[in-house]
Amino acid sequence: MTLPNRASLLYGSPLNKPRNAAFLVVVLLVLIIISASSFIQEFSAVTQGGFQVFFIALAGAALLALVPLAIVWFLDRREPESRWLYAIALLWGGLIATGVALPLNNFLLTTIAGFIDLHPALQTIFGSNAGMVLGAPVAGPLVEETTKGLGVLLLFWLLRAEFDNVRDGFIYGALVGIGFNLCEAPLYVLQEFVIAGDVPLYLQLGDRFSLFGLAGHALFTGLFGLGLGLARQTTRRWLRYAAPVGGWLLGFSGHFLNNAIGLMVRLFVFITTGQPVPQASTPEVAPRMVEPFFHVWIIHSAWRLIGFFPFFLIVGVMLWQSGIWERQVIREELADEGEPVILPEEYEAVKGDRIFKTRSIPHHNRRTSAAIVQAQDELAIRKWRVKQAGQAVESDPLVASWRNELGRLRG
Repeated sequence: MTLPNRASLLYGSPLNKPRNAAFLVVVLLVLIIISASSFIQEFSAVTQGGFQVFFIALAGAALLALVPLAIVWFLDRREPESRWLYAIALLWGGLIATGVALPLNNFLLTTIAGFIDLHPALQTIFGSNAGMVLGAPVAGPLVEETTKGLGVLLLFWLLRAEFDNVRDGFIYGALVGIGFNLCEAPLYVLQEFVIAGDVPLYLQLGDRFSLFGLAGHALFTGLFGLGLGLARQTTRRWLRYAAPVGGWLLGFSGHFLNNAIGLMVRLFVFITTGQPVPQASTPEVAPRMVEPFFHVWIIHSAWRLIGFFPFFLIVGVMLWQSGIWERQVIREELADEGEPVILPEEYEAVKGDRIFKTRSIPHHNRRTSAAIVQAQDELAIRKWRVKQAGQAVESDPLVASWRNELGRLRG
């Protein structure tokens, strides 16, 4: 028989045990309460004009987020994940990770500011805004990569049947990062409006969605997802434990580099001249509100392409290798299948599949063709997973379910 979608998603999941499910519900409720409290406190003193600024920024961020979502959707074309998982990952990044990070960030920034008050020499080097200059490279990467990464880790643990390889890991991590970016960017615009009366809309959106929205949080959390995906894909025992740690450290390093630019500039100026960076005599307010969006986007995209090139290279190589692995597994595991799973001419198309090429099933409408291809790919990867676990393929319920689904689709 064909398993329903819910049973397929939760196959082998710890959530099938009522005690685990109840514990997770309690944890989620606590995180939701913390997040809701943070947002309520953030918006408690906001005026009507502030709300207008926030929702304008949110609308702009939502529109720009469609670009990285489309790129992630393309990467996910061979074995697409459930739309529910897309929504869960985005909501975790946008609501839970952002809301939980707010009080933790504020606590660390306040603590570092108190430390600087006790050491006035630091203000001499880093200026009157030394608390933010020193605090941002610590608080942001440590707190935000943990709150975002927790969501990816939960997907890895709870939905193991849907978390197969490096590509899946990057997709889930990038989705959580996109959700975080979608909520954080409007919050930064709102905070600047409340503090200084400025509306740095183009600056924030152009910066945070530079390089098509994949150069910030989507990249950082995607690196952690890559590590988790490699742990699922590899057959080496030591790498299963080392890869997630290495992925998180890479994401932390990228985030640290992003937040530490101001710190490094001030240190360089002080070391070379013996003088701190001069402070602006008057605050700049209006010009940033009307700064051209594409100008900001191009400048910040160029900077991130250069500064984050090693991280992009790691992502590109690992996704490329994962694509080779994915196509090889599909070819090998479908080789011994016959009708109705796959027809001879369809298997020839499997052998001809390439990195940017997506096969289709002839004599079927587009929707049925996509469903057949997905079921064949899901079956192949599931067979590989069962074999790696040392279990019998023919007795696996998910293998039988995908074969039955293919028979139903052809019928």
